[in-house]
Amino acid sequence: MADAQALITDQEQAAKGRRTALLGSLFLMATSAIGPGFITQTGQFTYTMGAAFAFAILISVLIDVAVQLNVWRVIGVSGRKAQELANSLIPGLGIFLAILVALGGFVFNVGNVAGGGLGMNSMLGMDATTGGILTAVLAIGVFLSKRAGMALDRIVVILGAIMILATLYVAAVSNPPVEDALKNTVLPEQVDFTVITTLVGGTVGGYITYAGAHRMLEAGIHGAEHVKDISRSSVTGIIITGVMRFLLFLAILGVVATGVAMDTEKSIAAQAFGIAAGEIGIRIFGLILWGAAISSVIGAAFTSVSFVTSSKTSVTVKNALTIGFIVISTVVFIIAGKAPSTLLIVAGAVNGLILPLGFGVILFVATFRAKTLLDGYKYPIWLIVIGWASWLLTIYLGFNSLSGIAKLWAG
Repeated sequence: MADAQALITDQEQAAKGRRTALLGSLFLMATSAIGPGFITQTGQFTYTMGAAFAFAILISVLIDVAVQLNVWRVIGVSGRKAQELANSLIPGLGIFLAILVALGGFVFNVGNVAGGGLGMNSMLGMDATTGGILTAVLAIGVFLSKRAGMALDRIVVILGAIMILATLYVAAVSNPPVEDALKNTVLPEQVDFTVITTLVGGTVGGYITYAGAHRMLEAGIHGAEHVKDISRSSVTGIIITGVMRFLLFLAILGVVATGVAMDTEKSIAAQAFGIAAGEIGIRIFGLILWGAAISSVIGAAFTSVSFVTSSKTSVTVKNALTIGFIVISTVVFIIAGKAPSTLLIVAGAVNGLILPLGFGVILFVATFRAKTLLDGYKYPIWLIVIGWASWLLTIYLGFNSLSGIAKLWAG
């Protein structure tokens, strides 16, 4: 009887551990997507499009769900990381993909550290450089923990909850025209496909595509028996990102709808929060920006390192590489003061390549190699169809990002 009770207790603990890991994985994906760039995009597009931006948010969320459902399921069922799947199709392809992810993740991480500094400045009045360094130190602290995995899962959940609740408060006090926003969600006054593709690239582009799925593997969750939990987690992560974007949109829309003029050379979101809630609004904006920045520092570092390590790599080595990644990003930030614009353009192009290449690998495995790489798992046809349809859009995204390189050299 005692042995049976002990077995039940062990099973309950294992189930609880899986739930915690999956929650951490989906929040890692969501908070990685909610970075400083996410906040900047939402502010700019809400200011230029008004309530019609709601439709762009809805379509981008639907596309994001199609992408992440496939990415999480293929990686989860196969038990292999994206670069390992790529190498199984074409030797060396995974190495190329890993280089692209690490390069793009590194450059954007410099921007994330800078965003942390700006957040600290708005929140506490701290010098931006000092704030960026402190943000990096706190992120490093997560990976210095003896139980780094558990610390990572908990901190991203806490940061995600803080950002959503803080944004909800400002959305309430800014008194947005909710009915107009809801109407435009399904019957938009204007449609801008460039905005939609920009949102998609910002929420499932580059390392963000794999952040949650790779964390799930690191936690030891894989196999066809976990498909329901894997699918639920992937969709929930995107929904959290969508909720955060919609709340941020409403908070800014409440100010934009009054017709007040704002300085487009400065952060629209920061100005809107200040107008809506005064001094406390500026502090809350700083808190949200800092939360978005530090969670993205953690997500970018973790995911980039997951591409250059394997299941055989010890946790100590992985954490050391992750810490080194953050340290070097911070040193570049200190020297440059921000992520150099040229590097950001290059990194944007790199991210534009990662999405169609990496997602193409995922879909090829699901469509043609399920028998060998997914252990004979019968992959849903509907997922394959919406996956390839979304992949065509990633090609368009990639083409747009490469045009940035052409403009750069032309200039």
